[in-house]
Amino acid sequence: MRYAAGLRSRLTLGLPAGLALLLLVVPLVALLLRADWSRLPADLATPTVMPALRLSLLTTSTTAGLCLLLGTPLAWFLARSEHRVTRWVRALLTVPLVLPPVVGGVALLMAWGRTGLLGQHLTPLGVQIPFTTVAVVLAETFVAMPFFVLAVEGAMRGLDPRLESVARTLGATDVRYLRTVALPLVLPGLASGLALAWARALGEFGATLTFAGSFPGRTQTAPLAVYAALEHDPQIALSISIVLLAASVVVLGLLRGRRLR
Repeated sequence: MRYAAGLRSRLTLGLPAGLALLLLVVPLVALLLRADWSRLPADLATPTVMPALRLSLLTTSTTAGLCLLLGTPLAWFLARSEHRVTRWVRALLTVPLVLPPVVGGVALLMAWGRTGLLGQHLTPLGVQIPFTTVAVVLAETFVAMPFFVLAVEGAMRGLDPRLESVARTLGATDVRYLRTVALPLVLPGLASGLALAWARALGEFGATLTFAGSFPGRTQTAPLAVYAALEHDPQIALSISIVLLAASVVVLGLLRGRRLR
């Protein structure tokens, strides 16, 4: 009786769990099976694909650097602060995670466009950000920064507060404590946040298309190249998709690696 009840319980939970796994895995398997692997090198060597891949590598690496440079201090202040305003700052920080990508692109246009909140002051100086490579980096940073900050903040919240007290007793400033004590201790969380931000930037599509457009060699990243290739040669789109899938798998492998943990 007990064995039968346990079996029914496993089936009750296992069936929906297996269905959920199939919904996630089957599209990835289909992508690999439908690709023409013999065409992969030639597809990746086409004039529009390699510039898109290079641009994605450049912009996502720049985005990761901005997240590290700007997001680390923000995560530090959020982890230390107990003020009521901090909750609202954290809520605003998570908005890009749930905001439709196209809406994010429109918001960036309203901020950095020619008549935008900030862009109107740059236009007289001859600075135009929309539909440039800089716009790609801004769009990717907008959607990737929250992943980095939340991951690093969670790691920093786990630090023993007595460490900071001892550091202050020894005369260490906030910058020195962060550089010599906090960051080495949260290095796995820092690396995880950086990898997540890089992966999110690599897959960014909607905000980039709206804010930066899709100009080959200038703003057309790999996801935009996939979308463009679907119209004239779906096989090229499959080849680019496989490269992006491989990059995502590598990032996940790093996140689960023993050295990172």
